[in-house]
Amino acid sequence: MKIMTGNSNLPLARAIAGYLEMPLTDASVRRFADEEVFVEIHENVRGEDVFVVQSTSFPANDNLMELLICIDALRRASAKRITAVVPYFGYARQDRKPGPRTPISAKLVANLITTAGADRVLAVDLHAGQIQGFFDIPTDNLYAAPVMAADVLARSGGQDLMVVSPDVGGVVRARALAKRLDNAPLAIVDKRRDKPGQSEVMNIIGDVKGRSCILIDDIIDSGGTLCNAAQALMDAGAASVTAYLTHGVLSGGAVARVEGSALKELVITDTIQATEAAQASSKIRVLSIAPLIGEAIRRIADESSVSSLFD
Repeated sequence: MKIMTGNSNLPLARAIAGYLEMPLTDASVRRFADEEVFVEIHENVRGEDVFVVQSTSFPANDNLMELLICIDALRRASAKRITAVVPYFGYARQDRKPGPRTPISAKLVANLITTAGADRVLAVDLHAGQIQGFFDIPTDNLYAAPVMAADVLARSGGQDLMVVSPDVGGVVRARALAKRLDNAPLAIVDKRRDKPGQSEVMNIIGDVKGRSCILIDDIIDSGGTLCNAAQALMDAGAASVTAYLTHGVLSGGAVARVEGSALKELVITDTIQATEAAQASSKIRVLSIAPLIGEAIRRIADESSVSSLFD
C-alpha cells in the first residue's frame, strides 16, 4: 500500500500517513510556466495499492486537475489499484438540475475521475447521498458524526443538549448525531423568504429554551444562513449555540461573519485546509478527521468492513 497526495491539503495527507505509520509516496506535483499541472512519481508503484489524497476545494478546478493527472500517472505506472481519497468533493452542490438548461456537474466530475483511471473513491460527508450513485465504481462515504459526537460529549458532558438542523433538508444528518448523543432532542430551523430580495424569516420547530444547541451541517460557505440560524436560536431562548460542520469552505467574509455572530464556537474538520484567517479566529476550532480516513484506508487495503466504523 502507498499514500500519494496532491497539493490541496498536505497537512491532512501527512496526518493520514502518520496514522498509518508510513511515508508519503515520493512524487512531485508542480506547475509549468503557463500553469499546466505536471506530476512525476519518483518511486516504483507497479502492482501497488495506491491511495491518492486530494480535496477538490478552492481553487477547485486546479485541485481537480491535479487529482486527475495523479490518477493518470499512477495508471500508466501500472499501479494495481488506485483509490481517489477526496475528503471534500467539490461540485457536490451541483447534484441535480435546479432549472432548465443547467448542468449536473457532480456527475460530470464523477465521470472524469472514473475515466482518469480510479478504481474506487473514498469521500467524507458527501453533500447529497445520490452522488455515490453517480460513480460506476465502488464509492465509500465516510461520516464525521462519530468524531463530532465524541467532541461534543467530551466538552459538554451531554447535559441539556439539543441538536438542531439549520434546514429541513439536513434532518437526517441531525438525527444521526442526536442518536449518538444519547438520543438528544431535535429541533429544526425553518427558513422562509416570502418575496425575492426580502430577508429570511426563521421559525424554530422545537423548544430550545435553556438548551445548549448543537447546529449540525456538512458545509459552511459564506456562513450567512448558519449565523442567522444561530441568532434565531438565541432569540428563542437557547442558552448557547455551537456549530459543527464537516467542510469549512469559509469563502469571502465568512470568518468575519462568524466572529460577529451569536455562535459560541464553530467547529470544522480538516477536510479542507483552514485559511490563515480561520486559524486566527477565536471562534473557529478544527477537529482532525485523519484517524477516521486513515482507518478507512487501512480497512480498504485489508479488504475488511468500512461500514462497521459507524456501528
